[in-house]
Amino acid sequence: LEGYHRTTAGCFNISSELTIATFPDETTIAATAVAHKNGRTLQSFSTNAQGLMYDNCPGCPYKHYKMFYDYYGDFDYADKWVTAALDGTAADFTRNGDADFSSVAEVARVEAAQKGTAYMSVWMYVIREFEDAIDDCTLACIDCNYAAAHAWDEGVAFYTGSLEGSSGNSKSGDYGLMPYALAEKRCIDMRTCGADGDSVSGGSRVNHELSLLFLGGQQRLQRGECSAVRPIVDRIVQLMTVPLVQGSLRYAYKLGYQGSTLPKEKGEGAVFAASVLPLVANCDAKFGRDDAGIIYNNMRIGAPLTSWSAVKAAFERNYECMGITCAEVGGIWDAASNSYFAAGAPCVDPKLYEPIAGYIPGSQVTDHNALDLDQEDFEHELNEEDGANFVAAKEIYELGGNSKSYAEFTVPPLAAPLAKGLRVTGATASGSEVTGYVYEDTAQSAVVLRVQYATSDSQANYVGCRVGGLEGYHRT
Repeated sequence: LEGYHRTTAGCFNISSELTIATFPDETTIAATAVAHKNGRTLQSFSTNAQGLMYDNCPGCPYKHYKMFYDYYGDFDYADKWVTAALDGTAADFTRNGDADFSSVAEVARVEAAQKGTAYMSVWMYVIREFEDAIDDCTLACIDCNYAAAHAWDEGVAFYTGSLEGSSGNSKSGDYGLMPYALAEKRCIDMRTCGADGDSVSGGSRVNHELSLLFLGGQQRLQRGECSAVRPIVDRIVQLMTVPLVQGSLRYAYKLGYQGSTLPKEKGEGAVFAASVLPLVANCDAKFGRDDAGIIYNNMRIGAPLTSWSAVKAAFERNYECMGITCAEVGGIWDAASNSYFAAGAPCVDPKLYEPIAGYIPGSQVTDHNALDLDQEDFEHELNEEDGANFVAAKEIYELGGNSKSYAEFTVPPLAAPLAKGLRVTGATASGSEVTGYVYEDTAQSAVVLRVQYATSDSQANYVGCRVGGLEGYHRT
């Protein structure tokens, strides 16, 4: 360090003797020279990555780091990127993602370097600490997991940084420099702030969710619930990916739709894309696409043109695979007009189901959710004003009535087997159509056919037939 944070007030002085607390007697040494160094650097997060994340750890190779190695073909990909930006040379990767900084403006190199350290090198090392915490975790041993909990704490510290203070200074606009601060900035740009992720104030929703996951992971590690930490880490990585995608889209819009030619914005777009391309490429390999190639060719250092629509579509095709949503990423927000910029609105997530006490299910469970109506009917019969109706309550207890309703038909021997899930239509007593599905694989010659009633996404009218053991109340 030269100035700024440099301080020597607390350093060893070469003129003083060193006293070492050996046993049984102390040892005194008169040193002849001293150099003050650091065992942790921004560069070392990348140059030490192969041993720490690929070769020499119990969980090696860590799956997210492997995605980046598979894409770039270099274990120290982040160092190659940052060093080339600092030196004004070419980052020639073994497989993909080359970046030639030899002929770009200084400001583009500055952006590539300073964002490359934070969002390529540090970002991955945060994940390394969480993975290391799992490696260090000892199953069902409360007193054995200091190392695991400490590694977890380190991950949170690297993600956040000291500039955030004790309460997250970025939330009030006094931004730090680590991924935490990026999430706070991008939520304003993309209208994903607040507890519900639909505002430009209230702090990053990504950071809201991460704070809960950080606490949950810490508690499980301390209790030795090792396997329970894996899904937490996976979700953390998904959320940490959101600001990188937001940054990529923000600058793709500036370059591709608004026509910016500013070297600074070109540099920013390139480094944001470089920080997330391996995750897109991993999805490409699953689906036989080349969306990473589309994004790279439109946003790389030296790209002649950027197509906003192509980049946006390429990212959106991979949201589900990356474990993120349109709502989490948001759109390009225009604060002046209080609306999204032209062509900048977010995509629309697949159909959202009705919340269950604030929880948003990812599939239709209205029929399952209605099991509590059996409990309500059951208790109703047991608490009648004229005394408990145990017979009716037992009918509900044994036969149900509100969940997984089906019709059981007696039919002539089936001429052919029927597979579970085949659509069945018929008519109600009033003549309107009713739909259901074969309840189970049914053999040829069977004389009993069960048809489960189709259910809707609306809890208020999720199914049109509820009988079972019901007598009145919810019976329909």
